[in-house]
Amino acid sequence: MIVEIANEGKKFIGFRAVGDINADDFTTEVIPKVEAFVAKYDTLNYLLQIETELSNFTVGAWLQDAILGIKVFSKWNRAAIITDTQGIKIFTELFSKIMIGEFKCFNHDELDAAIIWVSEEDK
Repeated sequence: MIVEIANEGKKFIGFRAVGDINADDFTTEVIPKVEAFVAKYDTLNYLLQIETELSNFTVGAWLQDAILGIKVFSKWNRAAIITDTQGIKIFTELFSKIMIGEFKCFNHDELDAAIIWVSEEDK
């Protein structure tokens, strides 16, 4: 399941992935909220806190995540990925080389720093 993270007025949209993640999680929870955020701010600061194993993401979930990336391709500004999984960190680093915007991984104990960074408060 994916649930939105309360952002307390900060300029980012964030989600927490727990348990099993499928395509519906993205089509009903993530994509509409991201599109509304982009419509409001004309940019995307995105945080994803992954608290589940990669094996819990279905192929459909990964496909919907990729579709999201393409739909708002030119709007990416910052993306913070919260994970302690080395494979996700490597993928994020490689992915950041082909995407517009900045992508950065944080460990779970760095959540507060990730929120500051993704909401551009460090500038």
